[in-house]
Amino acid sequence: MELRLHQITWRKFKGAFMIRIKDIAQKANVSTATVSYVLNGTGSVSEKTRIKILKVIEEMNYQPNHIAKSLKIKKTNTIGVVVEDVTSFHSSEIIDGINEYAENHGFSLLLTNMRVLKRLGRDLEDQEKVRQLTPPAMKEILNKQVDGLIYIGVHTRDVSGIINTGTLPTVYTYCYTSGEGYSVNYDDHLAAYEATKYLIEEGHSKIAVISGLFNSNPSRDRFNGYYQAVKDHELVFDPSFIKTGDWEFESGYTLTRELLDGTTRPTAILAMNDVMAAGAINACLERGLHIPEDISIIGFDDREFSSYINPKLTTMRLPLHEMGMEAIKSLVSILNQEEATEKNKKLKCTLIKRHTVGKPRE
Repeated sequence: MELRLHQITWRKFKGAFMIRIKDIAQKANVSTATVSYVLNGTGSVSEKTRIKILKVIEEMNYQPNHIAKSLKIKKTNTIGVVVEDVTSFHSSEIIDGINEYAENHGFSLLLTNMRVLKRLGRDLEDQEKVRQLTPPAMKEILNKQVDGLIYIGVHTRDVSGIINTGTLPTVYTYCYTSGEGYSVNYDDHLAAYEATKYLIEEGHSKIAVISGLFNSNPSRDRFNGYYQAVKDHELVFDPSFIKTGDWEFESGYTLTRELLDGTTRPTAILAMNDVMAAGAINACLERGLHIPEDISIIGFDDREFSSYINPKLTTMRLPLHEMGMEAIKSLVSILNQEEATEKNKKLKCTLIKRHTVGKPRE
């Protein structure tokens, strides 16, 4: 009995794949071209005819042969996604943006995780070490005959030469290349400018900065955005208010203590990521300062914990989901040979107002 059930199921399955477009056309009394238009969503077909064809397709249990179709048009509608490390705080949101667009537009995704943080820690400036991790990832991607590739960096930096994609259309996000590659990132300069401007509009004129390491473009761009806002609003630039951190909690904590011990105490601190901002909050609370009554603090990234700490952190939210969406949109535009594709897109960050910024004491 079990064998017979398997035989019946196989016949039904096999029969579904033996049905041809020609068979559907004959039963619906239309041309094969009209059936193709309905299946591919192209051409001009009346709603009445379309419904009739779809009903026949359902009755005949037609299953399109995607493999044969991809060989014919030399496209698989599959996008490769290489992620330097999925455990980075930004990766999941970017991937979700890519996935949302792919689902809505008939693309499949093939995801490969290089696990660079697990394998190399934070030692990512040595490009050769990262490059050694790419052959297995690229081999898996290329073997699946993807139409194009999206590469997600672990932090915003130049990744030129790390991967060899040959002629495969590629878009980089949360990273970029110095050559002719396409990239989608966020505007660090504008985000820092708007964060500083917000503090100035709240009445602050003594605004300190805890930056990340200055060997990174985000640090330099964010500092330049801060400096531009100070200049545009004709504030006095005080070099003693500039501290260089390393993106970690401890540096935010230690450097805030230095700022509080300085000759002139700032009324606000712009920390260039939320982790250092959390360290700054801890240092201020240890000194018995009230936030934001005694001092204001603003972060950068909008990490998940920023809405849970006490007080809740005001910060600049990165457009991660949108970056994923724009990355795959750009790639599809390249695949479709559309000329209007922007080479290096920079998306706008969003100010998230919570409880760590207020007006300075008189």
